[in-house]
Order: sequence, then C-alpha cells, then structure tokens
Amino acid sequence: MIADADGYSGPAELTAGAERFDVQVELRGHFQPIDGRYHWYGRVARNDDLSAALPAGSAGAVIDTGHGAVPCRLSEPDLWHRYRITGVSTPPYRIGKDPAGAE
Repeated sequence: MIADADGYSGPAELTAGAERFDVQVELRGHFQPIDGRYHWYGRVARNDDLSAALPAGSAGAVIDTGHGAVPCRLSEPDLWHRYRITGVSTPPYRIGKDPAGAE
C-alpha cells in the first residue's frame, strides 16, 4: 500500500448495492478552490467479479481503503476492464502527514 500527499495505491473494499468486492485501486486528488471541495479520482484494477456484477458499467458505490469509507461513482470500464472511480469531498485516504510527521 502506498499513501502519499496526493493519493493512494493499494487494496480496497468496494461495495456496490449489496455486493462487496476486494479490489486494487490507484487514486489521486486535489482541492478545487472554485467550489471549495476536494475532488478525488482514479482507477479500479481489472476485477472479473465486479465486471460481471455491473454489466451496465456505471454505478454508485462505497469505497473503503482502511483509511475511510466514502461514497463514490464508478463509470463504464475501459478496454482493459478497469473502472474509473470518482468522488467529491472526503477522500478514502489520508491527505498529507499528521502533525507528528508520521504517515
């Protein structure tokens, strides 16, 4: 698992409807001063169970990286069956370091 000032790369649990999936994600984000919110985004690595459960492609879900569980949106998969994932406000990973300097 890699967590840095602007993102997260590693395992996550994705809940879409009543189903849960163990997935690998690559996430990044930034604060948008125009709307005053944090926007985060990334990709869910290929997961055949997730693809079978979401034949229409797009869905609302909840992602949990162990740092937090937050609502997100999955869009249609790309040619490699990776889903785009987006969210607004609190990201499912820590931003920066805590005051003591630990990650």
